[in-house]
Amino acid sequence: MKNTLKQMRKEQGWSQQDLAERLGISRQSVIAIEREKYDPSLDLAFKIARVFDASIEIIFTPEP
Repeated sequence: MKNTLKQMRKEQGWSQQDLAERLGISRQSVIAIEREKYDPSLDLAFKIARVFDASIEIIFTPEP
């Protein structure tokens, strides 16, 4: 799944650690999601969307 997480995080001026703490996950998980090596659970995707005050569709797009 493609995502804009890294771009959105940088626009907020947050480090990977900052985002991890806001989400209650590890920095390694943030790295894996940003590199598109790991797709977050639906619950985590909703948390990410809430942190950025955006819809899931803006952050995550399925690959064809």
